[in-house]
Amino acid sequence: MTVQKTILEIRDLELHFPVRQGVFKKVRGHVKAVDGINLDILKGEILGLVGESGCGKTTLGKSILQLIRPTNGNVIYNAKDETVDLCALSDAEMSAHRKNLQIVFQDPHSSLNPAFTIYGSLQDPLKKYGVKSAKERRRIIGDLLEAVNLRRDYMDRYPHEFSGGQRQRIGIARALLVDPELIVCDEAVSALDVSIQAQVLQLLLDLRAKRDLTYIFITHDLSVTEYICDRIAVMYLGKIVELADAEDLYKNTLHPYTEALLSAIPVADLDRKSNRIVLEGDVPSPMNPPTGCPFHPRCHKAIAKCKTHIPEFKISVNNDDVNHYAACHLLDET
Repeated sequence: MTVQKTILEIRDLELHFPVRQGVFKKVRGHVKAVDGINLDILKGEILGLVGESGCGKTTLGKSILQLIRPTNGNVIYNAKDETVDLCALSDAEMSAHRKNLQIVFQDPHSSLNPAFTIYGSLQDPLKKYGVKSAKERRRIIGDLLEAVNLRRDYMDRYPHEFSGGQRQRIGIARALLVDPELIVCDEAVSALDVSIQAQVLQLLLDLRAKRDLTYIFITHDLSVTEYICDRIAVMYLGKIVELADAEDLYKNTLHPYTEALLSAIPVADLDRKSNRIVLEGDVPSPMNPPTGCPFHPRCHKAIAKCKTHIPEFKISVNNDDVNHYAACHLLDET
């Protein structure tokens, strides 16, 4: 893959939801769903965003696209002809950039209106961005359905007439309607059978090559990210704890949390036993995270420093790959 430039620069991004209690609904605290994310998305790459349920993956994806407005921080979008901070835009100003930044939602069924045909659901973005002719809209939608390996005449059917895999392909076609540069895939294959997952993943790879797309691929399945992603960012409690090229992350894991996630991947070999690392306890509340390293209450390698000091997210000096980052005090001990 040839990386042309950085398409998104995410700086100190935070999204804190206020918690209101009592008769007068006073703010008693904040749920820190996204807590100080710094990340560059490279044009043409597939960046995997992984972690347990509730770690903030989907919220981060929606914050990047301004579907949920961040509390603080910047999302710098390096478009084809300008550079703009998406967080500083009004809703009307953001509308002009939405055609370049799209999303494929997790549930392919609920993301389609059951009262509309596929044509009815997909034509509105085309209307909004200047395709006035109904004949031209049908041509574009038909071409895109064929691009995702569906028949043109499916546009006149309703969502309930399709399987889960077909509905997910329709969701991908909808994201492609307005020729975007970047697509956030939010658990895009998690609800599908394994055989259908493979088809959809290959489709995403083919579309990237044909349309010069960039993906942020949100998932909890690390076996999927190994197959499709160029880089992987591991999230825990609203923070990124490890970031590396996919191959390096699997071979040279630095953070104990990533080790635990990787140990949970099923091994299809009866002669090879997996050394499963079982995490004890529940994920701490993002409203009241632990002091020091947020992972230390569940970490099997925690040291005294982990309980009092927040680890710095930095490049590993003991790794040949200078692009491997982690936030762990153990890196200072080796």
